[in-house]
Amino acid sequence: MRPTLPTGMRDRGDWSTTPTAGASRPREKIVSLEFDASRARWTAREELAERMIPLIGGLYREHGVVTSIHGRRLINRSPIELLKAHRFARQAGDVELDPADTMRVLEALREIAPGPASLDLARLVARYAASGVEGAHGGEGERMPLADFLRTELAPVLAADGAERPVREGTNVVLYGFGRIGRLLARILIAHSGDATGLRLRAIVVRKGSANDLVKRASLLRRDSVHGPFAGTIEVDEQANTILANGTLIQVIHANDPAAIDYTTYGIHDAIVVDNTGRWRDEEGLSQHLRSTGVARVLLTAPGKGAIKNIVHGINDGDIEASDRILSAASCTTNAITPVLKAVEDAYGVVRGHVETVHSFTNDQNLIDNFHSGDRRGRSAALNMVITETGAAKAVAKALPSFAGKLTGSAIRVPTPDVSLAILNLQLERPTSKDEINRYLRQVSLTSPLRQQVDYIESAEVVSTDFVGSSRAGIVDGLATIADGTDAVLYVWYDNEFGYSCQVVRVIEAMAGTHPVVLPVREPVVLGSVAPDAASAADADAQPELVAG
Repeated sequence: MRPTLPTGMRDRGDWSTTPTAGASRPREKIVSLEFDASRARWTAREELAERMIPLIGGLYREHGVVTSIHGRRLINRSPIELLKAHRFARQAGDVELDPADTMRVLEALREIAPGPASLDLARLVARYAASGVEGAHGGEGERMPLADFLRTELAPVLAADGAERPVREGTNVVLYGFGRIGRLLARILIAHSGDATGLRLRAIVVRKGSANDLVKRASLLRRDSVHGPFAGTIEVDEQANTILANGTLIQVIHANDPAAIDYTTYGIHDAIVVDNTGRWRDEEGLSQHLRSTGVARVLLTAPGKGAIKNIVHGINDGDIEASDRILSAASCTTNAITPVLKAVEDAYGVVRGHVETVHSFTNDQNLIDNFHSGDRRGRSAALNMVITETGAAKAVAKALPSFAGKLTGSAIRVPTPDVSLAILNLQLERPTSKDEINRYLRQVSLTSPLRQQVDYIESAEVVSTDFVGSSRAGIVDGLATIADGTDAVLYVWYDNEFGYSCQVVRVIEAMAGTHPVVLPVREPVVLGSVAPDAASAADADAQPELVAG
Protein backbone atom coordinates (compact mmCIF):
# COMPACT_ATOMS: atom_id res chain seq x y z
CA MET A 1 0.00 0.00 0.00
CA ARG A 2 1.46 3.39 -1.00
CA PRO A 3 1.84 5.77 1.97
CA THR A 4 -0.34 8.90 2.18
CA LEU A 5 1.39 11.76 0.44
CA PRO A 6 1.72 15.23 1.92
CA THR A 7 -0.54 17.99 0.62
CA GLY A 8 0.72 19.44 -2.63
CA MET A 9 2.42 16.21 -3.68
CA ARG A 10 -0.65 14.50 -5.14
CA ASP A 11 -1.87 14.39 -8.72
CA ARG A 12 1.43 15.37 -10.27
CA GLY A 13 1.24 13.03 -13.21
CA ASP A 14 3.43 10.10 -14.08
CA TRP A 15 5.93 9.43 -11.27
CA SER A 16 8.08 7.37 -13.61
CA THR A 17 9.17 10.47 -15.59
CA THR A 18 12.52 11.99 -14.77
CA PRO A 19 11.86 14.80 -12.27
CA THR A 20 13.06 18.31 -12.92
CA ALA A 21 15.52 19.87 -10.53
CA GLY A 22 12.69 21.63 -8.72
CA ALA A 23 10.68 18.45 -8.33
CA SER A 24 13.54 16.25 -7.10
CA ARG A 25 13.05 17.07 -3.41
CA PRO A 26 9.35 15.99 -3.26
CA ARG A 27 10.24 12.83 -5.18
CA GLU A 28 12.99 12.03 -2.68
CA LYS A 29 10.50 12.46 0.16
CA ILE A 30 8.05 10.07 -1.51
CA VAL A 31 10.76 7.43 -1.86
CA SER A 32 11.79 7.91 1.77
CA LEU A 33 8.20 7.52 2.95
CA GLU A 34 7.82 4.34 0.92
CA PHE A 35 11.10 2.98 2.30
CA ASP A 36 10.12 3.69 5.90
CA ALA A 37 6.64 2.23 5.44
CA SER A 38 8.05 -0.96 3.89
CA ARG A 39 10.52 -1.39 6.73
CA ALA A 40 7.80 -0.82 9.33
CA ARG A 41 5.54 -3.43 7.74
CA TRP A 42 8.37 -5.95 7.57
CA THR A 43 9.42 -5.34 11.19
CA ALA A 44 5.86 -5.87 12.39
CA ARG A 45 5.58 -9.13 10.46
CA GLU A 46 8.97 -10.31 11.69
CA GLU A 47 7.95 -9.59 15.29
CA LEU A 48 4.79 -11.67 14.81
CA ALA A 49 6.85 -14.54 13.42
CA GLU A 50 9.19 -14.38 16.42
CA ARG A 51 6.20 -14.62 18.76
CA MET A 52 4.92 -17.68 16.87
CA ILE A 53 8.03 -19.76 17.56
CA PRO A 54 7.38 -20.63 21.24
CA LEU A 55 3.72 -21.37 20.46
CA ILE A 56 4.64 -23.71 17.60
CA GLY A 57 7.30 -25.41 19.73
CA GLY A 58 5.01 -25.76 22.75
CA LEU A 59 2.21 -27.33 20.73
CA TYR A 60 4.69 -29.84 19.32
CA ARG A 61 6.55 -30.79 22.49
CA GLU A 62 3.61 -30.74 24.91
CA HIS A 63 0.77 -31.99 22.70
CA GLY A 64 2.37 -33.69 19.69
CA VAL A 65 0.84 -31.15 17.29
CA VAL A 66 2.71 -30.67 14.01
CA THR A 67 1.79 -27.32 12.46
CA SER A 68 2.23 -26.55 8.78
CA ILE A 69 1.20 -24.18 5.98
CA HIS A 70 0.13 -26.15 2.92
CA GLY A 71 2.47 -28.96 3.95
CA ARG A 72 5.41 -26.68 4.88
CA ARG A 73 6.30 -27.74 8.43
CA LEU A 74 6.73 -24.85 10.87
CA ILE A 75 8.62 -26.68 13.63
CA ASN A 76 12.21 -25.50 14.24
CA ARG A 77 11.92 -22.73 11.67
CA SER A 78 13.43 -19.25 11.87
CA PRO A 79 11.23 -16.13 11.69
CA ILE A 80 12.30 -15.58 8.08
CA GLU A 81 11.42 -19.16 7.15
CA LEU A 82 8.01 -18.74 8.77
CA LEU A 83 7.35 -15.61 6.72
CA LYS A 84 8.42 -17.41 3.53
CA ALA A 85 5.90 -20.15 4.33
CA HIS A 86 3.19 -17.49 4.71
CA ARG A 87 4.15 -15.98 1.37
CA PHE A 88 4.00 -19.41 -0.26
CA ALA A 89 0.28 -19.54 0.59
CA ARG A 90 -0.28 -17.25 -2.43
CA GLN A 91 0.06 -20.37 -4.55
CA ALA A 92 -3.15 -21.78 -3.08
CA GLY A 93 -5.13 -18.55 -3.45
CA ASP A 94 -4.93 -14.94 -4.48
CA VAL A 95 -3.17 -13.52 -1.40
CA GLU A 96 -0.47 -14.60 0.98
CA LEU A 97 -1.41 -15.74 4.47
CA ASP A 98 -1.53 -12.92 7.02
CA PRO A 99 0.76 -13.72 9.99
CA ALA A 100 -1.73 -11.96 12.28
CA ASP A 101 -4.39 -14.54 11.35
CA THR A 102 -1.95 -17.38 11.98
CA MET A 103 -1.04 -15.89 15.35
CA ARG A 104 -4.67 -15.78 16.44
CA VAL A 105 -5.11 -19.46 15.52
CA LEU A 106 -1.93 -20.46 17.38
CA GLU A 107 -3.01 -18.60 20.51
CA ALA A 108 -6.42 -20.29 20.39
CA LEU A 109 -4.80 -23.70 19.88
CA ARG A 110 -2.66 -23.17 22.98
CA GLU A 111 -5.81 -22.75 25.05
CA ILE A 112 -7.69 -25.64 23.41
CA ALA A 113 -4.71 -28.04 23.81
CA PRO A 114 -5.56 -30.61 21.11
CA GLY A 115 -4.08 -34.10 21.01
CA PRO A 116 -1.46 -35.33 18.53
CA ALA A 117 -2.31 -34.15 15.02
CA SER A 118 -0.93 -32.55 11.87
CA LEU A 119 -2.67 -29.18 11.54
CA ASP A 120 -2.61 -27.07 8.39
CA LEU A 121 -2.93 -23.51 9.70
CA ALA A 122 -3.52 -22.04 6.24
CA ARG A 123 -6.52 -24.27 5.69
CA LEU A 124 -7.88 -23.54 9.17
CA VAL A 125 -7.62 -19.79 8.50
CA ALA A 126 -9.26 -20.15 5.08
CA ARG A 127 -12.10 -22.33 6.37
CA TYR A 128 -12.78 -19.93 9.23
CA ALA A 129 -12.82 -16.94 6.88
CA ALA A 130 -15.27 -18.78 4.60
CA SER A 131 -17.57 -19.74 7.46
CA GLY A 132 -19.34 -16.38 7.51
CA VAL A 133 -19.03 -12.76 8.60
CA GLU A 134 -17.51 -12.34 12.04
CA GLY A 135 -20.03 -11.12 14.57
CA ALA A 136 -20.71 -11.19 18.28
CA HIS A 137 -24.33 -12.34 18.30
CA GLY A 138 -24.34 -15.47 16.16
CA GLY A 139 -26.87 -14.12 13.69
CA GLU A 140 -27.42 -15.41 10.18
CA GLY A 141 -24.24 -15.25 8.14
CA GLU A 142 -22.12 -14.52 11.20
CA ARG A 143 -19.36 -16.98 12.01
CA MET A 144 -18.83 -18.45 15.44
CA PRO A 145 -15.98 -17.39 17.72
CA LEU A 146 -12.61 -18.75 16.61
CA ALA A 147 -12.18 -21.03 19.63
CA ASP A 148 -15.57 -22.67 19.03
CA PHE A 149 -14.78 -23.10 15.34
CA LEU A 150 -11.48 -24.81 16.15
CA ARG A 151 -13.15 -27.14 18.65
CA THR A 152 -15.51 -28.23 15.89
CA GLU A 153 -12.76 -28.70 13.29
CA LEU A 154 -10.45 -30.52 15.69
CA ALA A 155 -13.07 -32.66 17.44
CA PRO A 156 -11.30 -35.95 16.53
CA VAL A 157 -8.25 -34.98 18.60
CA LEU A 158 -9.92 -33.23 21.54
CA ALA A 159 -10.40 -35.09 24.82
CA ALA A 160 -13.87 -35.09 26.37
CA ASP A 161 -14.36 -32.62 29.19
CA GLY A 162 -12.54 -33.86 32.28
CA ALA A 163 -11.13 -36.90 30.48
CA GLU A 164 -7.42 -37.63 30.40
CA ARG A 165 -5.76 -38.64 27.18
CA PRO A 166 -4.16 -42.08 27.27
CA VAL A 167 -0.39 -41.94 27.63
CA ARG A 168 1.48 -44.06 25.12
CA GLU A 169 5.14 -44.90 24.82
CA GLY A 170 7.18 -43.88 21.84
CA THR A 171 8.38 -46.49 19.35
CA ASN A 172 12.04 -47.54 19.42
CA VAL A 173 13.90 -47.38 16.10
CA VAL A 174 17.24 -49.01 15.29
CA LEU A 175 19.23 -48.11 12.18
CA TYR A 176 21.09 -51.15 10.85
CA GLY A 177 23.72 -49.46 8.74
CA PHE A 178 24.90 -45.85 8.74
CA GLY A 179 25.57 -44.89 5.13
CA ARG A 180 24.03 -42.10 3.04
CA ILE A 181 20.42 -43.04 3.78
CA GLY A 182 21.14 -44.15 7.35
CA ARG A 183 22.64 -40.79 8.32
CA LEU A 184 19.81 -38.83 6.71
CA LEU A 185 17.27 -41.01 8.52
CA ALA A 186 19.12 -40.23 11.75
CA ARG A 187 18.91 -36.48 11.04
CA ILE A 188 15.18 -36.64 10.37
CA LEU A 189 14.39 -38.87 13.36
CA ILE A 190 16.38 -36.60 15.67
CA ALA A 191 14.58 -33.53 14.29
CA HIS A 192 11.24 -35.26 14.94
CA SER A 193 12.10 -36.33 18.48
CA GLY A 194 10.35 -33.44 20.25
CA ASP A 195 7.14 -35.44 20.57
CA ALA A 196 7.67 -38.13 23.23
CA THR A 197 4.90 -40.30 21.76
CA GLY A 198 6.57 -40.58 18.36
CA LEU A 199 9.64 -42.36 17.00
CA ARG A 200 12.74 -42.67 19.18
CA LEU A 201 16.09 -43.35 17.55
CA ARG A 202 17.76 -45.63 20.09
CA ALA A 203 20.64 -47.34 18.32
CA ILE A 204 22.82 -47.61 15.23
CA VAL A 205 24.40 -50.93 14.24
CA VAL A 206 27.65 -50.92 12.26
CA ARG A 207 30.64 -53.16 11.76
CA LYS A 208 33.64 -52.45 13.96
CA GLY A 209 36.15 -50.21 12.28
CA SER A 210 39.30 -48.43 13.43
CA ALA A 211 40.09 -47.29 16.95
CA ASN A 212 38.48 -43.89 16.32
CA ASP A 213 35.46 -45.42 14.59
CA LEU A 214 32.87 -43.65 16.78
CA VAL A 215 34.40 -40.21 16.31
CA LYS A 216 34.56 -40.61 12.54
CA ARG A 217 30.94 -41.78 12.30
CA ALA A 218 29.80 -38.87 14.45
CA SER A 219 31.76 -36.54 12.17
CA LEU A 220 29.92 -37.90 9.12
CA LEU A 221 26.63 -37.17 10.89
CA ARG A 222 27.84 -33.68 11.79
CA ARG A 223 29.04 -32.69 8.30
CA ASP A 224 27.69 -33.61 4.88
CA SER A 225 29.07 -32.38 1.56
CA VAL A 226 25.62 -32.39 -0.06
CA HIS A 227 23.15 -31.66 2.74
CA GLY A 228 25.28 -29.35 4.85
CA PRO A 229 25.98 -29.28 8.59
CA PHE A 230 23.83 -31.04 11.17
CA ALA A 231 21.25 -28.68 12.67
CA GLY A 232 22.27 -28.89 16.31
CA THR A 233 24.93 -30.24 18.62
CA ILE A 234 26.64 -33.64 18.71
CA GLU A 235 28.63 -35.13 21.60
CA VAL A 236 30.54 -38.41 21.63
CA ASP A 237 31.10 -40.71 24.63
CA GLU A 238 33.74 -43.23 23.57
CA GLN A 239 33.59 -45.12 26.86
CA ALA A 240 29.84 -45.77 26.56
CA ASN A 241 30.05 -45.88 22.74
CA THR A 242 27.18 -43.40 22.38
CA ILE A 243 26.36 -40.31 20.35
CA LEU A 244 24.29 -37.55 21.96
CA ALA A 245 22.60 -35.50 19.22
CA ASN A 246 20.26 -32.69 20.28
CA GLY A 247 19.48 -34.57 23.48
CA THR A 248 18.85 -37.90 21.74
CA LEU A 249 21.15 -40.58 23.21
CA ILE A 250 22.05 -43.07 20.48
CA GLN A 251 23.80 -46.33 21.30
CA VAL A 252 26.31 -47.40 18.67
CA ILE A 253 26.46 -51.21 18.49
CA HIS A 254 29.20 -53.09 16.67
CA ALA A 255 28.00 -56.35 15.13
CA ASN A 256 28.51 -58.51 12.06
CA ASP A 257 25.55 -60.86 12.58
CA PRO A 258 22.04 -59.31 12.49
CA ALA A 259 20.65 -62.34 14.35
CA ALA A 260 23.02 -62.21 17.33
CA ILE A 261 22.24 -58.86 18.98
CA ASP A 262 20.45 -58.55 22.31
CA TYR A 263 18.94 -55.08 22.08
CA THR A 264 17.26 -55.45 25.48
CA THR A 265 20.64 -55.08 27.18
CA TYR A 266 20.48 -51.47 25.98
CA GLY A 267 16.90 -51.02 27.17
CA ILE A 268 15.52 -51.40 23.66
CA HIS A 269 12.31 -53.41 23.28
CA ASP A 270 9.84 -53.99 20.41
CA ALA A 271 12.04 -52.04 18.03
CA ILE A 272 11.60 -51.38 14.34
CA VAL A 273 14.92 -52.20 12.69
CA VAL A 274 15.54 -50.17 9.53
CA ASP A 275 18.00 -52.09 7.37
CA ASN A 276 19.66 -49.53 5.09
CA THR A 277 22.63 -51.69 4.09
CA GLY A 278 20.95 -53.23 1.03
CA ARG A 279 22.79 -56.45 1.79
CA TRP A 280 19.62 -58.55 2.20
CA ARG A 281 16.48 -57.91 0.17
CA ASP A 282 14.46 -61.11 0.57
CA GLU A 283 12.46 -62.48 3.48
CA GLU A 284 15.04 -65.12 4.35
CA GLY A 285 17.86 -62.60 4.72
CA LEU A 286 15.88 -59.88 6.47
CA SER A 287 14.27 -62.33 8.91
CA GLN A 288 17.69 -62.65 10.57
CA HIS A 289 16.91 -59.37 12.35
CA LEU A 290 13.81 -60.92 13.92
CA ARG A 291 15.96 -63.51 15.67
CA SER A 292 17.66 -60.78 17.68
CA THR A 293 16.11 -60.09 21.09
CA GLY A 294 14.14 -56.85 21.24
CA VAL A 295 13.13 -56.63 17.56
CA ALA A 296 9.47 -56.48 16.54
CA ARG A 297 9.57 -55.54 12.85
CA VAL A 298 11.96 -54.84 9.99
CA LEU A 299 11.89 -52.21 7.23
CA LEU A 300 14.14 -52.39 4.18
CA THR A 301 15.24 -49.17 2.45
CA ALA A 302 15.45 -50.79 -0.98
CA PRO A 303 13.06 -52.70 -3.25
CA GLY A 304 12.02 -55.94 -1.56
CA LYS A 305 12.02 -59.26 -3.38
CA GLY A 306 9.47 -62.06 -3.36
CA ALA A 307 6.33 -61.62 -1.28
CA ILE A 308 7.62 -58.64 0.72
CA LYS A 309 5.21 -55.69 0.49
CA ASN A 310 6.78 -52.66 -1.18
CA ILE A 311 5.23 -49.61 0.49
CA VAL A 312 5.12 -46.15 -1.08
CA HIS A 313 3.71 -43.84 1.55
CA GLY A 314 0.65 -41.98 0.33
CA ILE A 315 -0.18 -44.79 -2.10
CA ASN A 316 -0.45 -48.15 -0.34
CA ASP A 317 0.57 -47.52 3.27
CA GLY A 318 -3.01 -48.49 4.12
CA ASP A 319 -2.00 -52.05 3.20
CA ILE A 320 0.30 -52.29 6.22
CA GLU A 321 -1.06 -54.82 8.71
CA ALA A 322 -0.04 -55.53 12.28
CA SER A 323 0.98 -59.02 11.20
CA ASP A 324 3.53 -57.70 8.67
CA ARG A 325 6.93 -58.37 10.25
CA ILE A 326 9.04 -57.40 7.22
CA LEU A 327 8.30 -54.53 4.81
CA SER A 328 10.11 -52.61 2.09
CA ALA A 329 10.04 -48.85 1.44
CA ALA A 330 10.72 -49.48 -2.29
CA SER A 331 13.28 -47.32 -4.12
CA CYS A 332 13.81 -43.57 -4.37
CA THR A 333 12.66 -43.51 -8.00
CA THR A 334 9.57 -45.62 -7.33
CA ASN A 335 8.64 -43.24 -4.50
CA ALA A 336 9.17 -40.23 -6.77
CA ILE A 337 7.08 -41.35 -9.73
CA THR A 338 4.30 -43.45 -8.19
CA PRO A 339 2.38 -40.57 -6.51
CA VAL A 340 2.45 -38.52 -9.74
CA LEU A 341 1.35 -41.55 -11.76
CA LYS A 342 -1.45 -42.19 -9.26
CA ALA A 343 -2.70 -38.62 -9.63
CA VAL A 344 -2.59 -38.80 -13.43
CA GLU A 345 -4.25 -42.22 -13.48
CA ASP A 346 -7.12 -40.98 -11.30
CA ALA A 347 -7.82 -38.00 -13.54
CA TYR A 348 -6.99 -39.16 -17.04
CA GLY A 349 -6.27 -42.88 -17.02
CA VAL A 350 -2.93 -44.22 -18.28
CA VAL A 351 -2.79 -46.63 -21.23
CA ARG A 352 0.98 -47.12 -21.22
CA GLY A 353 4.18 -45.21 -20.65
CA HIS A 354 7.95 -45.10 -20.45
CA VAL A 355 10.00 -43.80 -17.52
CA GLU A 356 13.48 -42.40 -18.17
CA THR A 357 15.46 -41.47 -15.06
CA VAL A 358 18.41 -39.11 -15.19
CA HIS A 359 19.91 -40.29 -11.93
CA SER A 360 22.74 -38.97 -9.79
CA PHE A 361 25.62 -41.35 -9.31
CA THR A 362 25.64 -43.55 -6.20
CA ASN A 363 28.36 -45.24 -4.16
CA ASP A 364 27.65 -48.46 -6.06
CA GLN A 365 29.56 -46.93 -8.98
CA ASN A 366 33.31 -46.44 -9.31
CA LEU A 367 35.03 -43.10 -8.82
CA ILE A 368 37.53 -44.08 -11.52
CA ASP A 369 37.39 -46.93 -14.02
CA ASN A 370 37.49 -50.29 -12.28
CA PHE A 371 35.84 -53.69 -12.36
CA HIS A 372 32.07 -53.82 -11.74
CA SER A 373 29.73 -56.75 -12.22
CA GLY A 374 27.11 -54.50 -13.83
CA ASP A 375 27.28 -53.38 -17.44
CA ARG A 376 28.95 -49.95 -17.89
CA ARG A 377 28.91 -49.24 -14.14
CA GLY A 378 32.62 -49.93 -13.89
CA ARG A 379 33.36 -46.70 -15.76
CA SER A 380 34.10 -43.52 -13.84
CA ALA A 381 30.93 -42.07 -12.31
CA ALA A 382 32.50 -38.63 -12.04
CA LEU A 383 33.40 -38.38 -15.72
CA ASN A 384 30.64 -40.14 -17.63
CA MET A 385 26.98 -40.39 -18.36
CA VAL A 386 26.23 -44.08 -17.94
CA ILE A 387 23.29 -45.84 -19.59
CA THR A 388 21.96 -48.48 -17.23
CA GLU A 389 18.73 -50.15 -16.18
CA THR A 390 16.16 -49.42 -13.49
CA GLY A 391 13.54 -51.62 -11.94
CA ALA A 392 11.49 -48.63 -10.80
CA ALA A 393 8.97 -48.83 -13.66
CA LYS A 394 8.04 -52.44 -12.95
CA ALA A 395 8.14 -51.78 -9.20
CA VAL A 396 5.34 -49.20 -9.53
CA ALA A 397 2.90 -52.10 -9.99
CA LYS A 398 3.79 -53.44 -6.53
CA ALA A 399 2.29 -50.30 -5.03
CA LEU A 400 -0.24 -49.60 -7.81
CA PRO A 401 -1.41 -52.93 -9.30
CA SER A 402 -3.33 -51.09 -12.05
CA PHE A 403 0.04 -50.28 -13.67
CA ALA A 404 1.07 -53.91 -14.12
CA GLY A 405 2.51 -54.29 -17.62
CA LYS A 406 1.95 -50.63 -18.52
CA LEU A 407 5.40 -49.13 -17.94
CA THR A 408 8.89 -49.62 -19.29
CA GLY A 409 11.94 -47.93 -17.84
CA SER A 410 15.61 -47.11 -18.31
CA ALA A 411 18.16 -44.90 -16.60
CA ILE A 412 21.13 -42.67 -17.26
CA ARG A 413 23.57 -42.12 -14.38
CA VAL A 414 25.09 -38.64 -14.51
CA PRO A 415 28.04 -36.95 -12.72
CA THR A 416 26.07 -35.19 -9.96
CA PRO A 417 26.01 -36.36 -6.31
CA ASP A 418 22.32 -35.81 -5.55
CA VAL A 419 18.93 -34.93 -7.08
CA SER A 420 17.60 -36.89 -10.03
CA LEU A 421 14.99 -36.33 -12.74
CA ALA A 422 12.31 -38.74 -13.92
CA ILE A 423 10.77 -38.14 -17.35
CA LEU A 424 7.33 -39.75 -17.66
CA ASN A 425 6.23 -40.26 -21.27
CA LEU A 426 2.58 -41.29 -20.99
CA GLN A 427 -0.29 -42.21 -23.28
CA LEU A 428 -3.52 -41.17 -21.58
CA GLU A 429 -7.04 -42.51 -21.95
CA ARG A 430 -8.52 -39.06 -22.38
CA PRO A 431 -7.00 -35.92 -23.95
CA THR A 432 -5.70 -32.96 -22.01
CA SER A 433 -3.67 -29.78 -22.45
CA LYS A 434 -0.54 -28.49 -20.78
CA ASP A 435 -2.47 -25.86 -18.83
CA GLU A 436 -5.13 -28.29 -17.67
CA ILE A 437 -2.85 -31.05 -16.44
CA ASN A 438 -0.54 -28.51 -14.79
CA ARG A 439 -3.43 -26.88 -12.93
CA TYR A 440 -4.56 -30.27 -11.74
CA LEU A 441 -1.11 -31.42 -10.56
CA ARG A 442 -0.50 -28.08 -8.89
CA GLN A 443 -3.69 -28.43 -6.88
CA VAL A 444 -2.78 -32.03 -6.05
CA SER A 445 0.45 -30.69 -4.51
CA LEU A 446 -1.40 -28.16 -2.37
CA THR A 447 -4.60 -29.71 -1.07
CA SER A 448 -4.83 -33.40 -1.91
CA PRO A 449 -3.92 -36.39 0.29
CA LEU A 450 -0.77 -36.64 -1.87
CA ARG A 451 0.52 -33.21 -0.86
CA GLN A 452 3.31 -34.76 1.24
CA GLN A 453 4.50 -36.72 -1.77
CA VAL A 454 3.92 -34.37 -4.73
CA ASP A 455 5.25 -30.84 -5.10
CA TYR A 456 4.93 -28.50 -8.06
CA ILE A 457 7.00 -25.61 -9.37
CA GLU A 458 6.97 -23.22 -12.32
CA SER A 459 10.22 -21.32 -12.76
CA ALA A 460 12.43 -20.90 -15.79
CA GLU A 461 15.52 -20.69 -13.57
CA VAL A 462 15.47 -23.81 -11.35
CA VAL A 463 18.12 -26.51 -11.73
CA SER A 464 18.88 -29.72 -9.88
CA THR A 465 20.68 -28.20 -6.88
CA ASP A 466 17.58 -26.14 -6.07
CA PHE A 467 15.89 -29.37 -4.97
CA VAL A 468 18.54 -30.60 -2.55
CA GLY A 469 16.76 -31.09 0.77
CA SER A 470 13.24 -31.27 -0.64
CA SER A 471 11.06 -33.42 1.63
CA ARG A 472 8.60 -34.30 -1.14
CA ALA A 473 8.97 -37.58 -3.00
CA GLY A 474 8.81 -35.77 -6.36
CA ILE A 475 8.45 -32.23 -7.72
CA VAL A 476 6.61 -31.67 -11.02
CA ASP A 477 8.35 -29.07 -13.21
CA GLY A 478 5.32 -27.40 -14.79
CA LEU A 479 7.19 -25.38 -17.41
CA ALA A 480 8.69 -28.57 -18.84
CA THR A 481 5.32 -30.33 -19.22
CA ILE A 482 4.33 -31.37 -22.75
CA ALA A 483 0.75 -32.34 -23.56
CA ASP A 484 -0.84 -32.96 -26.94
CA GLY A 485 -4.16 -34.77 -26.93
CA THR A 486 -3.66 -38.11 -25.21
CA ASP A 487 0.14 -37.80 -25.18
CA ALA A 488 1.80 -36.22 -22.14
CA VAL A 489 5.38 -35.86 -20.92
CA LEU A 490 5.98 -34.91 -17.29
CA TYR A 491 9.31 -33.97 -15.71
CA VAL A 492 9.60 -34.90 -12.03
CA TRP A 493 12.59 -33.79 -9.93
CA TYR A 494 13.44 -35.68 -6.75
CA ASP A 495 16.08 -35.62 -4.07
CA ASN A 496 16.93 -39.29 -4.29
CA GLU A 497 18.52 -39.14 -0.82
CA PHE A 498 16.61 -36.75 1.43
CA GLY A 499 13.19 -36.91 -0.24
CA TYR A 500 13.34 -40.69 -0.16
CA SER A 501 14.46 -40.68 3.48
CA CYS A 502 11.42 -38.57 4.39
CA GLN A 503 9.21 -41.18 2.72
CA VAL A 504 10.95 -43.93 4.72
CA VAL A 505 10.25 -42.08 7.98
CA ARG A 506 6.59 -41.78 6.99
CA VAL A 507 6.46 -45.55 6.48
CA ILE A 508 8.06 -46.09 9.91
CA GLU A 509 5.38 -43.85 11.42
CA ALA A 510 2.70 -45.88 9.66
CA MET A 511 4.20 -49.13 10.97
CA ALA A 512 4.33 -47.72 14.50
CA GLY A 513 0.86 -46.18 14.32
CA THR A 514 2.31 -42.78 15.22
CA HIS A 515 1.47 -40.91 12.01
CA PRO A 516 -0.65 -37.99 13.22
CA VAL A 517 -4.24 -37.34 12.17
CA VAL A 518 -4.28 -34.71 9.40
CA LEU A 519 -6.72 -31.86 10.02
CA PRO A 520 -8.78 -30.16 8.79
CA VAL A 521 -10.19 -32.99 6.69
CA ARG A 522 -9.34 -32.51 3.01
CA GLU A 523 -11.77 -32.78 0.16
CA PRO A 524 -10.57 -34.84 -2.80
CA VAL A 525 -9.18 -32.91 -5.76
CA VAL A 526 -11.52 -33.31 -8.73
CA LEU A 527 -10.33 -32.72 -12.28
CA GLY A 528 -11.80 -29.50 -13.63
CA SER A 529 -12.63 -28.17 -10.17
CA VAL A 530 -9.69 -25.77 -10.20
CA ALA A 531 -10.47 -22.44 -11.82
CA PRO A 532 -7.64 -21.04 -13.96
CA ASP A 533 -7.51 -17.81 -11.94
CA ALA A 534 -7.07 -19.74 -8.69
CA ALA A 535 -4.23 -21.71 -10.18
CA SER A 536 -2.16 -18.99 -11.77
CA ALA A 537 1.43 -19.82 -12.56
CA ALA A 538 3.84 -19.86 -9.67
CA ASP A 539 6.69 -17.38 -9.75
CA ALA A 540 10.32 -17.77 -8.77
CA ASP A 541 9.46 -17.37 -5.06
CA ALA A 542 7.41 -20.58 -5.15
CA GLN A 543 10.29 -22.85 -4.29
CA PRO A 544 9.58 -26.43 -3.20
CA GLU A 545 9.69 -27.25 0.48
CA LEU A 546 13.28 -27.68 1.62
CA VAL A 547 12.57 -29.08 5.10
CA ALA A 548 11.87 -32.49 6.54
CA GLY A 549 8.34 -33.66 6.01
